[in-house]
Amino acid sequence: MLGEIHQRPHHSTVTRGKTAIEIPNVSFTIRDPIARTPYLAARRANIVFNHAEAMWYLSGRDDLDMIAHYAPRLRGVSEDGKTLTGTAYGPPLFAPTEPDGRSQFDRVLALLRTDPDAKRAAMPIMRPDELIDPANPDVSCTLGLQFMLRAGRLHLTAYMRGNDAVIGLYGDTFAFTFIQEFAARLLGVDVGSYAHHVGSMHINILDIPKVERLLADQTRRDFPHQAMPSDASWADLRTVLEWEERLRLNQATFTADAVALDPYWIQVIWLFEVHRQLTHHPGQPVTAGTLAQLYPGHRWQIAQRWPERMPAGVEP
Repeated sequence: MLGEIHQRPHHSTVTRGKTAIEIPNVSFTIRDPIARTPYLAARRANIVFNHAEAMWYLSGRDDLDMIAHYAPRLRGVSEDGKTLTGTAYGPPLFAPTEPDGRSQFDRVLALLRTDPDAKRAAMPIMRPDELIDPANPDVSCTLGLQFMLRAGRLHLTAYMRGNDAVIGLYGDTFAFTFIQEFAARLLGVDVGSYAHHVGSMHINILDIPKVERLLADQTRRDFPHQAMPSDASWADLRTVLEWEERLRLNQATFTADAVALDPYWIQVIWLFEVHRQLTHHPGQPVTAGTLAQLYPGHRWQIAQRWPERMPAGVEP
């Protein structure tokens, strides 16, 4: 997608002081959404933030305290310095609402359990009132998500008004496919394909040098992709979120025997332990013992993102 926009942009736009090149009306499909992580050295992807963002959505939160800890830049788009509105997809998707006290997510899963061929399992995200203030710095980029259960496989479609192809595209596909996989586990079905539709797929002009570095980078790796356990549950997520908070606040150190969970969720907590060390022990390397607990792909991504914090003699 970066190559397509960079080489054959259709338009140049100027919005809120940012000049960008774009291609309108872009669609693509990911056939295996569990393989949601590209391993490209030049991207220096923040795999900790990717998991934190997905967990932030699933918890139905809109606070800055959690998500800005992993992405401080988000403080710049909060109107009150405490919460996010458009960027926070958690409340519209996962927060209980009247009149039945269920979330949109709960309703569409209940619908699919009773009507597997339903076309109504859609969850709007952008609200009609977000454009009342033309200067609103935090308007939802995502219009909505739609599940479709076909032949025992759960497919997901995301509809977006606009997508930053450098930063937003990677994070959005990671979080949305994470939600898709979790929904499939709750329904007891296989994961289907993921489709992504965008009105304006764009690259900000200031990001073009980074795009060119990404396109030139041939340092690609392949690692096995880990699937969520078939019995994944809300209880698992609550336990992970409890540990995330304790580690974010530096109230604990995670150890291999700290909690009884499936290795998949243990791995997510280890990522938060890595970030605890990065944040609360500045200038010190992440311990070799912690890095040894990570999946090889995660360890490689941590090494690409924070090479200066790798212990001497430890290979990614």
